[in-house]
Amino acid sequence: MKKLSYGEFKIFNEKISRQLAAKNIINSDRAAIVLPNGPLMASSFLSISSYMSAAPLNPLYKQEEFEFYLDDLKPKFLLVEPNSKSLAVIAAKNLNIPVFEMKISDNQPLGTFELFDKETDYKNPKGYDEALVLHTSGTTSRPKIVPLSNLNIFTSAVNISKSLKLTTDDHCLNIMPLFHIHGLIAVLSASAKVGASICASNGFNALKFLDLAETQNITWYSGVPTMHQAILLRAQKNSDKAKKLNLRFIRSSSASLPPAIFEQLNDIFETPVIEAYGMTEATHQMASNPLPPAIQKPGLVGMPAGPEICIMNDKNEKLPEGEIGEICIKGDNVTNGYENNPEANKQSFVNNWFRTGDEGFFDEDGYLKISGRLKEIINKGGEKNISFRS
Repeated sequence: MKKLSYGEFKIFNEKISRQLAAKNIINSDRAAIVLPNGPLMASSFLSISSYMSAAPLNPLYKQEEFEFYLDDLKPKFLLVEPNSKSLAVIAAKNLNIPVFEMKISDNQPLGTFELFDKETDYKNPKGYDEALVLHTSGTTSRPKIVPLSNLNIFTSAVNISKSLKLTTDDHCLNIMPLFHIHGLIAVLSASAKVGASICASNGFNALKFLDLAETQNITWYSGVPTMHQAILLRAQKNSDKAKKLNLRFIRSSSASLPPAIFEQLNDIFETPVIEAYGMTEATHQMASNPLPPAIQKPGLVGMPAGPEICIMNDKNEKLPEGEIGEICIKGDNVTNGYENNPEANKQSFVNNWFRTGDEGFFDEDGYLKISGRLKEIINKGGEKNISFRS
């Protein structure tokens, strides 16, 4: 399997920026990306978000969903693979949004592509410029647009890489969908921050996971509880292979990991299980269980791992240790606010604190326990979803 080095990626990244600039596309523009998981999706997110704002969308959306999101985001163009059959192409054309297909040649490094023939000088974006935009939604509300800046992403990448003690020796197998904050930030961005390597898989396949993990000689992976449960079932039938992986740790986020699964993963892989707590508005990570020799607590999402965290009551007063209230966060990884939604911003931001909608408390050791949800969210496989009625 061919590999893309960081040196090769830097050359590719600068070329994409020059080609976008030559098309009169500027840093403040948005690009919708609809691609299957894999090296091209990984490199397109990293390269597009380095110059402008990337808006990755679920390639399995229906046409009406694509039309909703594209109309809401108003991207400068839609990026798809060569000869794409995606319904996003039809949706974009209905909305008069230009569709750009990647140009791929056999002699290019894995994951790289061309966009246009012409190139010109370009300007790098600023820290406050938008680099990623995603939607988040409750069951009863219109999906909210969450703009995330270069500073948000950089800060979160630093926070995650520090909490996981990532180095250039680490190699992660990505199994998360790359239209979701978890994979984009915890795997791609955090690894890139320290120059660690990533295997950008074509998607999650529990039956092939152990073989691919062994072939790739990975040191860690991150997933949602449903993925861990599927991997666990395979590992229990192949315990020797699971132990031989010699993983440095397993990470879980985006939903609560049942303590029984935590314990079984720890036992079968003989490695620490690091449960973390994240959300789109925080550019993913807010809290994380620490690595050994510190303790990992099943059923708890760890200690603050980046932003400040406090517990508030409904009067916006901070509560002491042990008392249950709403989990609130503040830091450079937190979005500045929802787009075109003053009512949501008024409800969610109080004295520079973002109210997560999650209920919880800190135990005597400073570990955070999530005890409930104040705002209803449809969470399927770690993805926050909305329902469309026919």
